[in-house]
Amino acid sequence: MYPKLFIPGPTHVREEVLQAQTTPMIGHRTPEYSALQAEVTPKLQKLLYTTQRVYLYTSSSTGVMEGSVRQASTKKVLNTVCGAFSKRWHQITKANGVPCDKIEVPMGQAITPEMVDEALASGEYDAVTIVMNETSTGVMNPVKDIAALIHDKYPDVLILVDAVSCMAGVKIEFDAWGLDVCLAGVQKCFALPPGLTVCAVSDRARERAKQVATPGYYFAYEQMDKRYEKHQTPATPA
Repeated sequence: MYPKLFIPGPTHVREEVLQAQTTPMIGHRTPEYSALQAEVTPKLQKLLYTTQRVYLYTSSSTGVMEGSVRQASTKKVLNTVCGAFSKRWHQITKANGVPCDKIEVPMGQAITPEMVDEALASGEYDAVTIVMNETSTGVMNPVKDIAALIHDKYPDVLILVDAVSCMAGVKIEFDAWGLDVCLAGVQKCFALPPGLTVCAVSDRARERAKQVATPGYYFAYEQMDKRYEKHQTPATPA
């Protein structure tokens, strides 16, 4: 017997998943690995209601948050802050030298479409970050409504969503809502061991990344795309 975890994450991992980790290693350039990823990717696309690309990163979600903001903007990023993890995305954006501003509400409150509208009206921004479910408070932000507003009034603004504590737990319609990045680690609602981050990326986000002067390397969509059709990752996966 061992204690079960009842925290946001990492969460309790089923016995059959733990047992699967005891199987021998396979090479990440072998047909066996490609077959495995080719089976996983369509299921993730189905989960996120998307026909666009879904990447598997060997990283915590924080790493992919960093990679996404590095590739999202040629102007300025608007970070929406309503708790500890949305604040982290703002800190990450600043730490990477990406021009940014934030709009912030007290912990326990949600970001509203009206707040986003007022900020974007300046015309300064070409990307917005939103935490869908702010783990530190439990607040669920109205991502669908915010995305609808952005597409209606600011169609050139990319929509980046941290769904770390709700992906696989709530319905996320990536294509219908018009999201551009939606990421989550697998140690929460997926109930898997930590180490992987799922990240759906729109075609227009991939195009924007090509316009960015310093998109980085490890998380670059361009690097992921080099192996995507082969159902592989550019570096050794978890």
